[in-house]
Amino acid sequence: MFITPYPKGKAPSQRFRFEQYLDFLSHDFYIEEHSFWDDKSWNALYKSTNVFFKTYAFTLAFIKRIFLIFSVKNFDYVFIHREATPIGPPFIEFIIAKILKKKIIFDFDDAIWIHNVSDKNKAVKYLKSNWKVKHICKWSYKVICGNIFLADYAKKYNSKVMVIPTTIDLKYHKKLPNNNKKITIGWTGTHSTLKHLDLIIPVIKKLEKEFDFDFIIISDKKPEFNVSSLKFIEWKKETEIEDLNKIDIGIMPLYDSDWEKGKCGFKGIQYMSLGIPAVMSPVGVNTEIITHGKNGFLAKNEKEWFSILSELIRNEKLRKTIGQEGKKTIKDTYSIPANKQKYLSIFK
Repeated sequence: MFITPYPKGKAPSQRFRFEQYLDFLSHDFYIEEHSFWDDKSWNALYKSTNVFFKTYAFTLAFIKRIFLIFSVKNFDYVFIHREATPIGPPFIEFIIAKILKKKIIFDFDDAIWIHNVSDKNKAVKYLKSNWKVKHICKWSYKVICGNIFLADYAKKYNSKVMVIPTTIDLKYHKKLPNNNKKITIGWTGTHSTLKHLDLIIPVIKKLEKEFDFDFIIISDKKPEFNVSSLKFIEWKKETEIEDLNKIDIGIMPLYDSDWEKGKCGFKGIQYMSLGIPAVMSPVGVNTEIITHGKNGFLAKNEKEWFSILSELIRNEKLRKTIGQEGKKTIKDTYSIPANKQKYLSIFK
């Protein structure tokens, strides 16, 4: 049984951590998936309106979670991504592990023991019970983490901890013809990570004075940055790969905090899988993914960002060489074939 927060196919953390492995897992296991939020409630979750509907949807989902407990007895493993309920104590995890004696496989890809909520849902900050993460780790049969920083936290409470990176299906992520009239610098991410672009906007403005380029942002929310080169593309699953292929240089700026250290570098992994040279902040797992100057670049301040991006804009050969090395890194380390056996070993 897979107990997840989000509807299937909606959230990157589910799509690229385990949903893309379900087809081959289904050859050996009978699988059921149960998300907390359905499609309608998920779409309303990050809107400032619909408070009544949010309350209704949460109450209904919470009741369904309680009734789900009665089905757990039919399963050998219970895979929990992040948490069984978005707020409140881990009573469902406790019942599954301690009363029903089932094997929990606990998976997380963010530093979820740290308070971090969207502006639209600040009211629930102190209801989220982030302290429960350590207890779920203790009660779990195995813990799966997206990087070493997260694994080091989990190992304080459980000796059976595995690092499995967020991975790419290279059959899906394919390089497409690029018909750009201008060179493009691009970023992709959800509204919750748009704040990281504050680090790069001064650099973009400085680059605009010397180069003619488009700054592409692919997101679920239109940003309000005052830059003339900005081109916004609304994220859609159906056109995700086509839109990413419009990027010539991919960026991933990050603040240097514990929350960001818990990130799994997925933006960079996406760029690299398509042969797009990636420039990333040297924070957390980014320093493991990128070997500076070989398969990508690490930039720690505005001066370095400007210098690296300027060189990549000027040098098409460098973009191609770095892009090819980046794609090789993804194939060797961050692809489904490279991690398939690790995933199967979870259930042994």
